[in-house]
This record gives sequence, structure tokens and C-alpha cells, in this order.
Amino acid sequence: MQRLKTRSQFQAVLAGEIVARTAHFAMHRASVDGPLTRSHLSSSDTSAPSKALFVVAGPWLGAMVPKRWAKRAVTRNTIKRQVFEIGSSFEPHLPQSAHLVRLRSAFDRSRYKSATSTDLKNAVRLELQQLFTKAATS
Repeated sequence: MQRLKTRSQFQAVLAGEIVARTAHFAMHRASVDGPLTRSHLSSSDTSAPSKALFVVAGPWLGAMVPKRWAKRAVTRNTIKRQVFEIGSSFEPHLPQSAHLVRLRSAFDRSRYKSATSTDLKNAVRLELQQLFTKAATS
């Protein structure tokens, strides 16, 4: 599974449809087989070459964990690791598209005292499995 890396890739997937939601996460999806190029995203910059955003066929995955919803870097990194781990296990079930998992609300800090507690990891894992199951069936 390829990972989203550039800003234009993230923007292209965010512009796509939301295919699954849970209490804390949303998954966006955009097709990678169309002629989507950088020039389609920013029509104001005519000097940039129009290169394809997704040059390798297959599923792509990205994670967006804003500081607004996860204040500590260790929490953000833990959530991203979980996203990519669960994503790789669901790879055969996902369509050949670009997927972006976005954290859309905070986990309760009073309930999860430690930034990397086992309870938090289990809660994130359970919710991500639900999210990927919904996305695989839609």
C-alpha cells in the first residue's frame, strides 16, 4: 500500500467523498485511475508541470491527525501508526483508490490519562477497525 505524501495528494483526497465515519474518525476516498493532475487542483499556477498525483496503481493511504484534536505529539504518532497498521491488514478489501483517515474529534483526556495508554490504543484500534470495515463494504 502506498502512502500519501504531498500536500496536493492530501487535498485531492479531501475533495473526494466521505465513505465512512465513526465517533472520532472520518475516511475520505478519491479515485486514482482518473486523469487527476496537479494542474487540475491549482488552476492559478500555469507554470507548474501537470504531473499525475498517483503514479502507482493500487490503494493509497494517508492519515491526518490535527493538533487541534490530539495535543501531544506522542498521541498523534500513536494514532497514525494504528491507522497504517489497520490499513495494511485491510488492504486486500479496499478498492483501488486513495484513502485518507482524518481524526475529527478528540479522545477524552480525563478518561485516557496517558498519551499512549493501553486503553487509548485499544479504543483507537477498535474504532479504526469499524471505520475500515464500513469503508470496505461501501
